Amino acid sequence: MVVAGILKLILPFRVVSQGVTAFCNVMMWLWCLSLAFILKVTNRISWDIQGADELSRNSWYLLISNHTSWSDIVALCVVMRNRIPVTKYFLKQQLAWVPFIGIACWALDMPFMRRYSRSYLLKHPEKRGKDIETTRRSCEKFRDHPTTIVNFVEGSRFTEQKRVQSKSLYQNLLPPKSAGIALALNVLGSQFDRILNVTLYYPDNQEKPFLDLLSGQMKRIVIRIETLPVDDSIRGDYLNDKAFKRQFQLWLHDIWQQKDQQLERLKQQFIDKR
Repeated sequence: MVVAGILKLILPFRVVSQGVTAFCNVMMWLWCLSLAFILKVTNRISWDIQGADELSRNSWYLLISNHTSWSDIVALCVVMRNRIPVTKYFLKQQLAWVPFIGIACWALDMPFMRRYSRSYLLKHPEKRGKDIETTRRSCEKFRDHPTTIVNFVEGSRFTEQKRVQSKSLYQNLLPPKSAGIALALNVLGSQFDRILNVTLYYPDNQEKPFLDLLSGQMKRIVIRIETLPVDDSIRGDYLNDKAFKRQFQLWLHDIWQQKDQQLERLKQQFIDKR
């Protein structure tokens, strides 16, 4: 994928770009397949999955999920590899400069998000809306073939310290960031078949799930998938329509509140089993 990404960089033609994307999508699926094999031979994981029965590789999805660890991406890749189209993740701009990973993700057309702080925008008002425009251009590329766009809408991995610092209203989640998925729905809303609301939980490996995964100590991964409809009530001009923006934020808050309650129930469920 790195070599393909370099080819795409030096030959910026549409036909080359489409060919590189198709090739990298196959490589991404093979990577997910290899991850599944590695997990099978290195970990004895008990998979607890609900809600995946009616998914299709020929549909367009917007997948939103809570985010607790780097292992979240591994778990989603392994579970979803044969159930939905190749996943495209919203990534932080800094990852674009990580050797090998950055150019591979760029070759896959993954959207890189550059978030500006409020203080920075006050000093540089010309940057306002630039991150959203980048998202718009990225989403336009996904019209041609079935795609799953993944957004960890908290914007960062959950920790108790971050929860306190962000003054989160939730016990198990950080506040959701709504702009990215609102724009994706506005650009591709007519093509998205469903929204996949995914909840990830590691009942026996909560402290360091990724390290446990690497060291063969992951015991159980719980995944709950809820499908939500895509309708006109969640498609609109998030940037310029204040009423719609408020309505969308309330919609996402309601989903996040239910997810928070679901995580509390899962915690209690597995505590009782012990």
